[in-house]
Amino acid sequence: MRAVVQRVSSASVTVDGDPVASIGRGLLVLLGVRAGDGEPEADRVAAKLDSLRVFEDDAGKMNLSVRDVGGELLVVSNFTLYGDARKGNRPSFVDAARPEEAEPLVERVRAALGAQGGRFGSRMAVELVNDGPVTVLLEA
Repeated sequence: MRAVVQRVSSASVTVDGDPVASIGRGLLVLLGVRAGDGEPEADRVAAKLDSLRVFEDDAGKMNLSVRDVGGELLVVSNFTLYGDARKGNRPSFVDAARPEEAEPLVERVRAALGAQGGRFGSRMAVELVNDGPVTVLLEA
């Protein structure tokens, strides 16, 4: 699994102009599932996201987790995180998990975090206000 994690002041997802989810201060997680990933990878990513210290403490150091600051989480599936454009100009997505394999794992991560989520398999519009900006890449 691969996750692009962004610390946000706010984030939202719409599908066909209809609001699907929105959060205030917290983490927006774009989550990609690789072919062959399973529940252990999903559980590791969820645990890491839950404890990732990217929020500043009183001394200005990134020392607090989303839980410590009472933040919210929004998890959005994103198979393009496994796009490989090393050869040619059009990315190959052969490493991305098939939808029937990926959806339950994305949902497992979302549920473990008590996060809001996008609509799997839909063309989504994601809006965010990146705070910092702080962006971290996680792999499991």
